[in-house]
Amino acid sequence: MQNDIPEFLYNKLNKQYNTDLTNDIINSYKEERYLTFRVNTLKTTVFAVKKQLELNNIKYEEVSWYKEAFVIPNGDINEIKKLNMYINGEIYLQSLSSMIPPLILNPLEGDNILDMAASPGSKTTQISALTNNKSLITAVEKNRIRLERLKYNIEKLGAKKINILNIDATKLDDFYSFDKILLDAPCSGSGTLNIFEKNYTSFNEELIDRSSKIQYRLLKKAIKLLKSGHEMVYSTCSILKEENEDIINKILEEENVELIDIENNFSFETLPVSIKGTLCIKPNKYFEGFFVAKLRKK
Repeated sequence: MQNDIPEFLYNKLNKQYNTDLTNDIINSYKEERYLTFRVNTLKTTVFAVKKQLELNNIKYEEVSWYKEAFVIPNGDINEIKKLNMYINGEIYLQSLSSMIPPLILNPLEGDNILDMAASPGSKTTQISALTNNKSLITAVEKNRIRLERLKYNIEKLGAKKINILNIDATKLDDFYSFDKILLDAPCSGSGTLNIFEKNYTSFNEELIDRSSKIQYRLLKKAIKLLKSGHEMVYSTCSILKEENEDIINKILEEENVELIDIENNFSFETLPVSIKGTLCIKPNKYFEGFFVAKLRKK
């Protein structure tokens, strides 16, 4: 089984989990994930989207924990992209795991929110939808090419009151302060690997080490910009503790923050975590591997 992935990754997974879980994870790397999307309630309704799916004879599954989320088990992405509701920005292709951090953040109308690594805008536009375009969002993206994708999606989905900044989020001025912060941090992507699609030459130990250093700096900055008594969410699409629990433990030791327990009110299997109250989603046909933690500044 370990021959299917780089040896160093097998050893890391085996050390962190156990052999059975490691083999489950490797098997998930071989599976093609189901097509999933989110209804963009800024432009349409769940009812209207269901009608369109039925008119086009597209079989779908509803998601118990999020009425705006749909699964198309045998979906062809190219067919979905031909639908008017996709072209018009009424639906947005997004993994189920990616939808979870904004739900845990629980943005409210009137909140001043920072999305620290915003492109391509999946979570930025989801926050806009969750708050009916009545929150003020600062969306930060340092890569100019990725910034254009962010702008495109914000415009296509009709998301408003978003201030887009082309800057490294660690260099944001300290005079900013936010009610809520989402840090979906750049990571190795160890929860989303696909053996048949991934070019493993770019997935190496150096990437994991570099990612963890960036994550730590971004999280330190986030705590500085978060208002006292307010909450933020840290997430990655990694299942390695170097990018997850190790980062959170360092921040809990160094900063005046506390962990808020996240209850698993979702329908996914989790991987064991070393910090109670955090979630690590086990990758499978429905979900990418994803880690989520919620923090409050004291």
